[in-house]
Order: sequence, then structure tokens, then C-alpha cells
Amino acid sequence: MSQLQRIAITPSQLQQGQILLTKEQQHYLGRVLRLREGDRFIAMDGKGKWWLAQLAGEQAQILESLLVKTELPVSITLMVALPKGNGFDEVVRCCTELGVACIAPVLSDRTLLHPSPQKLERWRRIAAEAAEQSERSFVPTILEPVAFNTGLSFANSQQYICVARGEFPHLKDCLQHQGQMTNDTGQKTIVIATGPEGGWTTEEIENAKSAGFKPVSLGRRILRAVTAPVVALSLITATCEV
Repeated sequence: MSQLQRIAITPSQLQQGQILLTKEQQHYLGRVLRLREGDRFIAMDGKGKWWLAQLAGEQAQILESLLVKTELPVSITLMVALPKGNGFDEVVRCCTELGVACIAPVLSDRTLLHPSPQKLERWRRIAAEAAEQSERSFVPTILEPVAFNTGLSFANSQQYICVARGEFPHLKDCLQHQGQMTNDTGQKTIVIATGPEGGWTTEEIENAKSAGFKPVSLGRRILRAVTAPVVALSLITATCEV
């Protein structure tokens, strides 16, 4: 199935074994991908379900359900202090490809960007496109930006805050005991926070520690605000995905 094109749909588009295609999807399938009547493609609802579908005019016929095993064995929530400019676009794109389950943008003391509602919609669209491209079963949840202290309310047994300077254990050394990643529902979960340009303030680090976050290092080099989330996700996937 890897050679077939993929599109994301909403559950409301499914009706009695048919997919009611939007005008944008009809244009994309017909004009951009050059699919013709009877050609097949893969539809995904972003919530774990995939179908093999056949184009039939303004709609598509579902031929069969597909089982896709592309998700990580651990659910990762990434708290990211919003970087300046459009840097968060690339964070969403890369971390979706790497398998993140939820991205929680936060406003730290040193955050320069204060996004508009249009930014949130853009990030969610980027996540959907990246999930299609990387053959994810799920589209990550992109939460609305909140203050960093508000974001610390995530309750989890494995919570890490990445700190650029200081003597802290490396993240990879903290991830070796996968049995400790399980939450109350039996699902393996990790929450990890990465900072803004200039890093977290001392007060923010102390607040995170009080909320149960463990300070960790991503290495001896000082990483950019858009690089740190990708490095953190890469370390987790390398440890958890076997």
C-alpha cells in the first residue's frame, strides 16, 4: 500500500461505505495527484483508522479497512516554549513525523511570540499533512497556547524538562526503564518540556521541579529552540521503538 496516495478525512465524511469528498479533496485527488475514476488511494481519519478507497466522482467507495502499525509504543506529550518567527511550524512538522501524540505550546517568561488563532489552525493543518506524509495512524493533538505554569498541570509518572546549562543526567539515561512509563490506564506515557531562546528561567525550572518534572540534559551543546524538541523526540523514539 506504500505507493498509494493518502488523504486525511473527517469522520463526518463517512456515510454508508462512502466517503463524501470535499471540493478541496476532489481538486487534490484529480488535479494534483492526477487520479482518475476507479483509481485507489488511502483515507485516514487521524484517529487510528485507515481505509483503502476507490475514487468515484465526487465521492469514494470504501473497499476495505487497513491495519497500520506506525505508532510508537509510548504516548509522548511535548511542551514547547514557542520560538520566535515561524519556527514552531517546523517543530510541529518534524515532531509529527517522529511520532509525538500531543504538542502543547507554552508561553514562557522569555517567549517573544504571541500567536493568533490563525496560527493554531495553521499548526493543526501542518500536523495533518505531516501525519499523511509519514503514514501515521493518528494526527497529533495541537493544544491552544497557555502560560508555562498552567501547562505544568500535566499529571504523569515520567516528566522531564530539558535544561541547556547545568549538571543534569542525559535524557537517554533516564529512558532506559520502560516499565516506569506506564500511567494509571496502563498506557506508556512521557511528558517532556523544551525551552525558548535564552532557555528557561531559574524560577521556571524550580516550578517544573515542584510539579514533578525532572531536569535533564540533551547534550553538551546549546541547541536552538527549534532543534531541542526534535532531539528530545529522536532520543525517546530510539529508546522506545524496537
